[in-house]
Amino acid sequence: MKKYTPIEEGDYYLTTEGYKCFTEQYHLKRGYCCESGCRHCPYGFDKKTNSVKKSKGAK
Repeated sequence: MKKYTPIEEGDYYLTTEGYKCFTEQYHLKRGYCCESGCRHCPYGFDKKTNSVKKSKGAK
């Protein structure tokens, strides 16, 4: 079961279209990747390939 993560200042901004766009700060606080292809995903998920990109420091 996924835990509830309260939204605080700096967790999102409104796009020009009026949508909430979650920031890297929120994603890291939440603690997992939702695999939705989020604009600020710190986990490196690529929705086109349905995979996580390896970070530069990963082996």
